[in-house]
Amino acid sequence: MELSGAILEIVKIIWAPIGKCVKYHRSLEEKMMILHKKLEVVNSRKEDIESRMDIELRSGKQVKKEVKLWLENVQKMNGEVETIDQEVEEGKFVSRARLGKLVIKKILEVDELHQKGSFMDRLVVDGIEGDKAMLPNTVIVGDTTGRNMEAIWACLMDDDVRKVGVHGIGGVGKTTIMKHIYNRLLVDTSKFDNVIWVTVPKTTDVIQLQGKIAHAFELSLSENESETIRAANLHAMLRMRKRYVLILDDMWEEFDLEDIGIPEPTRDNECKLVLTTRLSDVCVRMGCKKIKVQLLSEKETWNLFLEKVGRDLVSPDIETIAKDIAKECGRLPLAIITIARSMKGVVDHCEWRNALEELRVSTSGINDMWKVYEQLKFSYIHLQDERLRHCLLYCALYPEDFLIRRKELIEHLIAGGVIEGMKNRCAEFDKGHAMLNKLENACLLESVADHNNDMKWVKMHDLIRDMALQITSRSPKFLVEAGVNLRDFPNIDKWEKSLEKVSLMHNYIPEVPSNLSPKCHRLSTLLLSSNHTLTLIPNSFFVHMHALQVLDLSDTSLEILPDSISELENLTALLLRGCNQLKYVPSLAKLTALRKLDLSHSGIKEIPQGMEMLVSLKYLNLYARNLEILPAGIFPKLTSLQFLMIYGASKTLKVKGEEVACLRKLETFAGQLYDQNDFNAYVRSTLKIIKCHDIISLSSISSLNNACELKSCEIWDCDGIECVLQLSSCILLENLVSLKLSYLCNLRVRLSRGIAASLPSGIFSALKNLSIAGCPSIKKLFEVSLLLHLQNLEDLRVYGCYQMEEIIDQPTGPEYVLGESSNLCTNNDFMTISLPLLRDLSLESLPKLESIYRGTMVCHSLQVIQVFGCPKLKRIPLSLPLIDGQPSPPPKLERISTSTWEALEWEHPNAKNVLKPLVQLISTNFLASYTL
Repeated sequence: MELSGAILEIVKIIWAPIGKCVKYHRSLEEKMMILHKKLEVVNSRKEDIESRMDIELRSGKQVKKEVKLWLENVQKMNGEVETIDQEVEEGKFVSRARLGKLVIKKILEVDELHQKGSFMDRLVVDGIEGDKAMLPNTVIVGDTTGRNMEAIWACLMDDDVRKVGVHGIGGVGKTTIMKHIYNRLLVDTSKFDNVIWVTVPKTTDVIQLQGKIAHAFELSLSENESETIRAANLHAMLRMRKRYVLILDDMWEEFDLEDIGIPEPTRDNECKLVLTTRLSDVCVRMGCKKIKVQLLSEKETWNLFLEKVGRDLVSPDIETIAKDIAKECGRLPLAIITIARSMKGVVDHCEWRNALEELRVSTSGINDMWKVYEQLKFSYIHLQDERLRHCLLYCALYPEDFLIRRKELIEHLIAGGVIEGMKNRCAEFDKGHAMLNKLENACLLESVADHNNDMKWVKMHDLIRDMALQITSRSPKFLVEAGVNLRDFPNIDKWEKSLEKVSLMHNYIPEVPSNLSPKCHRLSTLLLSSNHTLTLIPNSFFVHMHALQVLDLSDTSLEILPDSISELENLTALLLRGCNQLKYVPSLAKLTALRKLDLSHSGIKEIPQGMEMLVSLKYLNLYARNLEILPAGIFPKLTSLQFLMIYGASKTLKVKGEEVACLRKLETFAGQLYDQNDFNAYVRSTLKIIKCHDIISLSSISSLNNACELKSCEIWDCDGIECVLQLSSCILLENLVSLKLSYLCNLRVRLSRGIAASLPSGIFSALKNLSIAGCPSIKKLFEVSLLLHLQNLEDLRVYGCYQMEEIIDQPTGPEYVLGESSNLCTNNDFMTISLPLLRDLSLESLPKLESIYRGTMVCHSLQVIQVFGCPKLKRIPLSLPLIDGQPSPPPKLERISTSTWEALEWEHPNAKNVLKPLVQLISTNFLASYTL
């Protein structure tokens, strides 16, 4: 037994290795199949990684060492498996066991190789520093440019800002600033790994832009695929990139990033997009934070000029002329640099004086100045709407640096046919404002407004105007000598046959020569306004001007208009405003195309003959102090009238309500009716009541009971007005958009006590603008329950009400009950109220105002808060949105203007710190000079 057991143990010891060999021998084919399948997976991963490398690998980048080693190991493994395949094919029986063992080992190695090939991060690293070249650039001059650049840099460092839009007039230095930013990002790599510069094609070609972006990232896109496929491929490649800044320079049109293939910049990918453009609208539509690049100051202009012309070359006796030349550059860096370089090395006084004269009269003689105009002209050419081009060129008819009133300009554009085909005057003005906005957004016009934004003008930059005049020196042909102190009328040589528009406004021309009869058969516009010394125009002057459409003789001293005006049958606008010496206007019977006749503040005593024939007349202003009588029956014949104004202080100039009422297209009427019966016969969409002392409230005007079309109501200087509506009122005013109450000395309440809670549901539901001014008796503006009817209120202005103590009052007591539906919710003793659409809150010159509201207000649409001259007001009851428990400004708030910022308290203790960046402090000197 012992012997047999020993033999069995010996057999087991001998068989163990033999059994393994047999096992390896028998399962070789099966193991080889497993090895090949696993190796196939590894090779697939290798191909994917190599594809990724093609995308990520570019100039200045290197493959990571671990990736390179892994690829080498995969290649080595493929070679070893190929050797095993060859030995298996040879079929040597003795070696099969050895091969089977080797294959199992390789399977384990392939598994390990597969695991190590899971590269989740980038496959490449930056190469040697300094491979990417700095962009050539000029030195930054002046604090203005420095502030512009730092504002952009702050946005790049701010994690909450992902897209930045840098906009401004052509030649202001947007690209120069961004080149400095680009170079700065190359040096400071703490936040971004890469910065890419792409100059956008001026006419956005998707294929071309995709190619430029791919080239900048050193990627390749197929030329034979569609925009969509290219966008998808570019997006897939860029999605793997992180921490880059993409700069798109000189954009003219907005586009969807996904259409190009640019991933949206997010916190996750840590990328940013910066674009430069002349069009602020592009910034808005691309969802960018806007930064406007400002013009240089006069001091910075002079310093830049000296920098480029050479400080040592400007001697003291030339310096005065040189400063005048620098001023002619309009604070525009491109013009300053161009003109300074053209004067570099010039030492002759005569050349400096000649250069100044050429700049003042015509810039065409200045070397290289054409480059500046080509830059500016491209903005003009890019205006796709021909009417916008006409509008811009029309602005050049005004004097240099002139503030052009928007309303006046739009009136001229309407009269000149630039704005036409609209259904009413409101639509025409909307169109006009939209056109001017577009020109402002294109940086071709500058916007100017007064303190309250009530008066608005546009202004043309000097070089934009010069560019426009350069265009109009050829076609369309203009003659513009406006505001240049002319004492003599331009001689006949300047009155070319091809002239289309002539502007000689704001001069000192005394008369038109008696023998002058220009043969300007194409002339459509002639502006001679504000020549206060002009007393004579000969009859011959208009004889050959058959195409004339707009004739502006406003603010001249003419007493008699020439009879030849009667033959201007194409005339659409005759403007005689402020001609206070005017006594005679010839017959207008033939001027059937006339659409606008302005005789306001003129000296006429009777209306011109033939006025009843003006069937196309839309605008008639007869606000003339000396006008004595209005013949009956004329107005009903002027069936196209939309605007009619008559001098209202006359005892004789009265109009029958039925005559005005029959003018179905009339939108605005200002004048004196015979009595209240006539007034009741005429109530329109716009109502202005001035010096009507017998009216107690709007409720006492019976015709307003059915005034469902009334949209605008102004009440001025009516001593009898004590409240706006009385308890017995049936007036709905459901379409009223604007209500202005001014200088009502006895107004004590907007609504009689108790009426607010019982008003019909539709009343004031359309009200957007509410203004209360100069009402010294009113103490509380309205009860809180009235807010139920003011949910569309956008603009609330209260100023000059010296007894005003509280804006919104919440009465107390059991008799005070709210309606069922409301945007009011109780909070302790006072309600939280909501004005969801309120954008502008302005409180000025209210010395006794102690409270806006004792509760809390929610106004998430608020854009502007203005508080001036309210020394007793200590609390702003605005509820601020909370983010992670901390207050943040209302999402649309742009500005808080006040002189008492430190004294104001807010609902949240940390509100001041959050809102301080939006504060615009107003000095006491400004307030002292401010009057209603």
